[in-house]
Amino acid sequence: MFIDSAKIYVKAGDGGNGCVSFRREKYIPAGGPDGGDGGSGGAVALLGDGGMHTLSDFRYKTKYRAENGAPGTASNCTGKSGEDLVIKVPLGTSVFDEKTGRLVADITRDGQRTVIARGGKGGAGNQHFATPTRQIPNFAKSGTEGEELVVNVELKVLADVGLVGFPNVGKSTLLSIVSSARPKIADYHFTTLAPNLGVVDVGEPGGGASFVMADIPGLIEGAHEGVGLGDAFLKHIERTRLLLHVIDVAGTEGRDPVADFHAINHELRSFRVDLSGKPQIVVANKSDALPQGETGQAMSEALRREAERAGYPMIQISAATGQGVRGLISAVWERLCRLRTEEAERAPESVSTGAFIGAPMRAAAADGAAASDPEYAQISAATGGSAANAAAPAPASRSALYTSAPTAPRFELAVEDGVFILTGRWIKKIASDVNFGDHESLQYFQTLLKRYGIIEALEQRGVQEGDTVRIYDVEFDYLK
Repeated sequence: MFIDSAKIYVKAGDGGNGCVSFRREKYIPAGGPDGGDGGSGGAVALLGDGGMHTLSDFRYKTKYRAENGAPGTASNCTGKSGEDLVIKVPLGTSVFDEKTGRLVADITRDGQRTVIARGGKGGAGNQHFATPTRQIPNFAKSGTEGEELVVNVELKVLADVGLVGFPNVGKSTLLSIVSSARPKIADYHFTTLAPNLGVVDVGEPGGGASFVMADIPGLIEGAHEGVGLGDAFLKHIERTRLLLHVIDVAGTEGRDPVADFHAINHELRSFRVDLSGKPQIVVANKSDALPQGETGQAMSEALRREAERAGYPMIQISAATGQGVRGLISAVWERLCRLRTEEAERAPESVSTGAFIGAPMRAAAADGAAASDPEYAQISAATGGSAANAAAPAPASRSALYTSAPTAPRFELAVEDGVFILTGRWIKKIASDVNFGDHESLQYFQTLLKRYGIIEALEQRGVQEGDTVRIYDVEFDYLK
């Protein structure tokens, strides 16, 4: 069965927690803190596999989780980082965030690897929080959570040439005689229920010249609105360089060839992405069934005039007898060579569409030596603060695509029944890291509240001494 769309849940690994530990050795009574950092969580990445042709694997497994990072240990030992989870997908796969609709990844090359969910950072061990005035820090930081999202996965056939047209006009027959593809062929509508691909050998001296042709089924009037099978398969035309618009020039089923020509082009224009601008060659098929004499010639010329008026050349063939097929293949190859040359001239030297692009990505563990305040470096990197903005961006890939998600605010403040309620992923993590039984940890917590504007925000909302402030499960009285 051909499966060309799926919905899956992906969850990157969480970072491991930092360790609270103190050096204890003989003859060293005050060795100081030596708690190690937690390991980074594994990322979730997609890998293009040229040997795959469907998304059928996603029918049986829809949830994917990468490995969590291990917690830090004593003696300044960093926890083991979680393994990345690599999901193989066929070429032509596009991935969209279900919630926002943003394009997360576009897999077009064999071996292309793109991260779609980044692993969490490992938490800083207590070794990083020792200062001249805080020599016995009895707290560490927990690891950040890995990214999680629900994505819609779509497979769009990768082909140089797409065959379009009404059912039963001879698209499958044409594909079968110019390639080794063996599509199902029968004299009834919607015989083809899935795109069929074939490699066409151009037959030039020396060999090696070839292109991929796809039979796109299901186009009828109203296809862009879901009538017939067209809505499911119009998207496959987006990937093609050239369209062969196959028309029953003899009108063997009682349809008008000129009306068919306009009807299919209307469907191409009306799809969610306007496909009418793609280069097109009109293929007048079933010429062997044209009436003899002036009547048949008039039918052929009427279609030619409409095609040329729209700017498309027309080639007359008979797929059943082979008449004109070799000339058609030569014309298609010549047009493809021109298109490839034009694309190469237009192509930019590199593609960079987001801060996180291409190759496997793993979050670094907190580095206390990099800044005087490791919490600031760690939290800012996760929330888009100045520390993250100052960091060097990841190296760009020419073909991978990752559009970064909008940055969430550090906190949101609401007042309900006199209680000041702080919410948000960032503030929740800060509160969960506090050791409320340790005076120095409480002082550090208060410092962070001031540094990141939380105290100022509370005062602007009218907080008074003794008022209750709640951060999820944590409640405390406000004191100046």
